[in-house]
Amino acid sequence: MNVSPRADLVLVGGGHAHVQVIRRWMMDPLPDVRLTVVLDRPEALYSGMVPGVVAGDYEIGQAEIDVVPLSRLARARVVLSAATRIVPATRSIELVDRPPLRYDVASLDVGSTVRGGELPGVREYALPTRPIRDFVERIDNAIARLQAAGGRPHIAVVGGGAAGVELAFTLDTRLRSAGVEPAVEIITDGPIVPDSSARLRRATENAARARGIGVLQGARVSAVDAKNICLEGDDTRPADLVIWATGAAPPSVIEHSPLPKDEAGFVRVAPSFEIEMESEGESRLFAAGDCASLTRHPWVTKAGVHAVRAGPTLDANLRAILTDRPLRRHRSQRDFLALLNLGGGRAIGGKWGMAFSAGAVWRLKDWIDRRFMARFQVLEADGTSTGEFPTPEEMGMEEMPCGGCAAKVGASPLSRALARLEPAPPDDRVVVGLDVPDDAAALRTPAGDVVLSTVDGFRAFTDDPWWVGRVAAINAVSDVQAKGGIPRHALALVTVPEEEEARAEETLFQVLSGLRAALDPLGVSLVGGHTTQGPELFVGLSVTGDAPAGGPLPLGALEPGDVLVLTAALGTGVVLAADMQGRARGAWLQAVLTHMARSNSNAAEVATRLARSATDVSGFGLAGHLGEMLEAAGMSAELFFDALPLLPGVRVLLEAGVRSTFHDQNAEGRRGIAWDASLRDRPTVEVLFDPQTSGGLLLAVPRAALAEALSALHAGGDMAAAEIGTVESIRDDGARFAVVERGAG
Repeated sequence: MNVSPRADLVLVGGGHAHVQVIRRWMMDPLPDVRLTVVLDRPEALYSGMVPGVVAGDYEIGQAEIDVVPLSRLARARVVLSAATRIVPATRSIELVDRPPLRYDVASLDVGSTVRGGELPGVREYALPTRPIRDFVERIDNAIARLQAAGGRPHIAVVGGGAAGVELAFTLDTRLRSAGVEPAVEIITDGPIVPDSSARLRRATENAARARGIGVLQGARVSAVDAKNICLEGDDTRPADLVIWATGAAPPSVIEHSPLPKDEAGFVRVAPSFEIEMESEGESRLFAAGDCASLTRHPWVTKAGVHAVRAGPTLDANLRAILTDRPLRRHRSQRDFLALLNLGGGRAIGGKWGMAFSAGAVWRLKDWIDRRFMARFQVLEADGTSTGEFPTPEEMGMEEMPCGGCAAKVGASPLSRALARLEPAPPDDRVVVGLDVPDDAAALRTPAGDVVLSTVDGFRAFTDDPWWVGRVAAINAVSDVQAKGGIPRHALALVTVPEEEEARAEETLFQVLSGLRAALDPLGVSLVGGHTTQGPELFVGLSVTGDAPAGGPLPLGALEPGDVLVLTAALGTGVVLAADMQGRARGAWLQAVLTHMARSNSNAAEVATRLARSATDVSGFGLAGHLGEMLEAAGMSAELFFDALPLLPGVRVLLEAGVRSTFHDQNAEGRRGIAWDASLRDRPTVEVLFDPQTSGGLLLAVPRAALAEALSALHAGGDMAAAEIGTVESIRDDGARFAVVERGAG
């Protein structure tokens, strides 16, 4: 039985302070407190290594923290949605395209943007350094463009802080290593590296002079266009690339939230990182990193080092407020080791008013940065473990049975149970029923119309109830769509975990909101339902819809020579199983959620026009559902394994031995399959038995209609749709179908 949490702690953002809180929570969770991490994207880039990425010192994966697997090891719920507003009065966090999230205690670590974006031409022609991920993704294209153009490109870096200086040097290094000699200039309205000592400033100026990098101090930019940068006083300078590295500005979520702010718009926080709310009842909010302003410590700049050092104090104070203990005062460091990457394996360092430059300084910076990242990187870029963290088993995390369509009763027990039933009384209004198993029942009304009806449901596949509701709805209506029907009405059955009334209400609200988010765009009315309480979250729907004019698409109307078309990629079962174990990269989870939230409405329309037969691919996996089609038709097939579309991460996870808990039941069907010798023992063939939640449709299309069907599927957004096999007469060896590689030979 689930134990209701005493309090909800919500971390908004995956900044340098929050990843430390998450890591500490992984090692020492607070009993009865549910930790939730809200992320606008799964990965958080470490700002200290971004210039190294630009220089080519690091791959982007070395500079990013995948917050999703880190959070899973901390047993945290992950909400992949951008926060748009914090409302202290209701203790809620408003999110993009979904209902608000409630909290008892919350913390903000959402970074910053850059100032000056409102100046003419900046948004159109300049490349801002924040959001950092966007900058890193765009800088490679900008560099490639300069290389292709040839000549001597002019690069203007606007902003003389540490970020601007490092980017000027590392861009110069990157281009020179590619055979391009740029003219780089740093333009700043104040002194260069203003928060450093006089010696460090002089050392930086000397290094720039030696490299041929211009430094224009005390200049203000008034506008940017496609080829120039304009300064106040009618000075215009050529610029083929403008890097916008001006001072920090608050992100939109802070701008739009009713929070106390300083003159620059950042959240005012006490030395404990608690937000200084006017009302004591609203004071269970914290903030750290660039979005926060320690107004009693004016020397604290928007530098990553301060966010890193805030982590331990923030974690201690979040625990203190949740356990009614006094808060700790953070001691901000006035003088810290400043390290500026100059590219080419060199760096400048400064501390205690001194400055020093050598290859050893860069090696020190590299060692510090790599050591910091190793504390938070759970997975390598290919999804394998970094080996820096204990396994879930070593941490005492129990293996949980998979949810979604991986929580079905196996095909064999289901068939045997149905076979033991006495035949149902005759009913001439039943067009398709238990005697002819199919995706949906078809019933004739007294007026002669045919109505499609189905029921589907599953236990939660994730700890985010909104996603459970949304995917359950998409999954249920798919049964009607697989028969070419148009779903019209739905009834919901929701079992809410046994928890106190307010939390049960919130869970139910999130589920129902997720249902509506899926059903409303499809024109399906949620007309009622039933709720119960139980040991875990379960969401089911009964859906009715209109059958197509020619009657429901049959399951087994196949003919030899027909082409098998799969409309969506495979692998939801293995990725969701890996996510439960903290072994799925955040990008893989995000791809699976997006995949499961896409309805089969376009595929159903194409099927109705061009397919002979259709079914949806769900819990019994591709092999199981293909087998049902072939058995109903008395046919066999040749399946092209190398043509199967896979979701991101699936190949890596299958090769690593990850399986859904329902996988073995599905894999019992391998005995009825004929295998190419090269495929029989290949781990990736296990995708045939992977249980799919809210999967695509499997169509049998006449060969003459294949090109039109694939074109219509792709045009309608089903980009993974592919030809995966052909229908054949029954095989002499008795195998239901054969698995081959089409490209073999």
